[in-house]
Amino acid sequence: MGYRGLDLDGRTAVVIGGTSGIGRVIALGLAEAGADVTPTARRTEQVDRVAAEIEGLGRRSLRVTSDVLDRASLEHALESAITTFGKVDILVNSAGITKRAPTQNFPEDDWNKILETNLTGVLRACQVFGHHMLERKYGRILNIASLSSFVGLYEVAAYGASKSAVRSLTQSLAVEWAAHGICVNAIMPGAFRASLNEQLLDGTPRGQEFLLRTPMKRFGKIEELAGAAVFLSSDAAGFITGTVLAVDGGFLASGVNQ
Repeated sequence: MGYRGLDLDGRTAVVIGGTSGIGRVIALGLAEAGADVTPTARRTEQVDRVAAEIEGLGRRSLRVTSDVLDRASLEHALESAITTFGKVDILVNSAGITKRAPTQNFPEDDWNKILETNLTGVLRACQVFGHHMLERKYGRILNIASLSSFVGLYEVAAYGASKSAVRSLTQSLAVEWAAHGICVNAIMPGAFRASLNEQLLDGTPRGQEFLLRTPMKRFGKIEELAGAAVFLSSDAAGFITGTVLAVDGGFLASGVNQ
């Protein structure tokens, strides 16, 4: 292939949940690497804003909303991307929600909502976009795992269950689709400050414990996730599938840090 390295020129990507936090950073990172990127989410004004940022980088974008709870909206996003760009090479699943509460009295409705969004929403998107990728015999799917995919985190059992299952789903799809030119991987952020968790981390004992257990002794900078996403979306990662790439400052490697 020569060596394209991390060049995504000519590739097209759809980032679900791509208008804030991790999703936005990944969307912009893919665009900076050369891809045309559609950042889709529920709110029109946020989609417009991030699409304009992508276009400001000299790449094409598309303004389309979607909701991982609504299969038809995902199908519409796929159809719109195919109509505009002719294909979708890369899918990033970054939509997610959480709630902290003791598991003993955790409301079942909240449990179901978190799993429906974080797990079943990923499945829906993979099914919808995977059909297109299977037809083309090419695709890169990137899910977002969590520290809670590997270790227990206090009072976020529903989130942990959903993200543990995302890890398993990533591996299952990787096995099923590997022979069809599709690589399915996940990024596992360590302790990053984002809108989803900043109230749990800033100046709290929980945040201090994360820092104690992270050998680099700092929270990750959200922009540091973009490189992992570009790599796993590129032809340089063509023989990597079913893996969870930890971007965690050494958290999972950590035993005794002092």
